[in-house]
Amino acid sequence: MDSLTLAKNTAKILSDKKGLNIKVIKIDAVSVIADYMVIATGNSSTHVKALSDEVETTLDDMGVSVSHIEGYRSNSWILLDYIDVIVHVFSDEARKYYDLERLWEDGEEIDISDVL
Repeated sequence: MDSLTLAKNTAKILSDKKGLNIKVIKIDAVSVIADYMVIATGNSSTHVKALSDEVETTLDDMGVSVSHIEGYRSNSWILLDYIDVIVHVFSDEARKYYDLERLWEDGEEIDISDVL
């Protein structure tokens, strides 16, 4: 699966689980850490964990294993690293605080209306 397809599939998984304000940002031209960043918000700490669990389980069922997970014990931010795609699931407060969209504003926001 190419990285754009992985990013869009991840956005769809998050949307199906009621993730909020989902964004896919292409960052390969401005960083070597990944090709895409997927950002979503959960409406509670339980929802943040449920969203990240759903992404991990569904992608694993599709044959894509997560390389690394950070922040799972946190109540506000979980990062799932799929090498070419990095997934951030935030609480609303944490997303506003870290403001990754501003940090990666040199990246290109991808239209994901075809999968949401």
